[in-house]
Amino acid sequence: MGLHVQEATALVTGANRGIGRAIVGALLERGIKKVYATARDAAGVAADPRVLVLRLDITDAEQVAAAASIAGDVTLLVNNGGSLEFADLLAGDLAAIETDLRTNYLGTLAVTRAFVPVLRANGGGAIVNMLSLVALGAVRGMGGYSVSKAAAASMTQAVRAQVAGLGITVHGVFPGAVDTDMIRAFDMPKADPADVARTILDGVEAGAEDIFPDPMARDGHRTWRTDPKILERQMAAI
Repeated sequence: MGLHVQEATALVTGANRGIGRAIVGALLERGIKKVYATARDAAGVAADPRVLVLRLDITDAEQVAAAASIAGDVTLLVNNGGSLEFADLLAGDLAAIETDLRTNYLGTLAVTRAFVPVLRANGGGAIVNMLSLVALGAVRGMGGYSVSKAAAASMTQAVRAQVAGLGITVHGVFPGAVDTDMIRAFDMPKADPADVARTILDGVEAGAEDIFPDPMARDGHRTWRTDPKILERQMAAI
């Protein structure tokens, strides 16, 4: 079994919209006593006396250090903050590709590095990294994003190995299409963020290292386990 969410103190990055906002709501539903909701722009963060709002740009080293200092009682870190630049790898703006890498990989790593000592000092806990199904099969029109999430997935595995034995579990979440602003332009079936958030927390409490929280994600995972090349071709066709 994994972390009992109700007994945790959580910090959620990118908590002002999309899956991050839904995760904050799901945590409150389960009776959590305290959530640090962080974002570059606090507008949109859920209003609740149990929610403490922190301004945090995960690519800003000073803000990351300040968050770790303020939120010294955290036992559940949810690395949800991210960026999506629609840049293909051969013709897209290189600066946009760098933005996704800097945010989704290096920013997530920076927050993780800052909070592992916090979790360890508090007797352990859990880290949840919001990845994507595109980490397993790249989408051409968002190649930079796909690469950044693949890097973050590999980082998740490496960190998991490093904290083994410290009482810290590390969970990678691989959602498919979820109905958020980030992929509003895509015309396809999308999962409800609230359902996705609840499934993520179910996975954390069950101790699942890899969480596929929606129908597209679960179908993609089954395909990937059968033959990774099939998923690669399916995702490339999007």
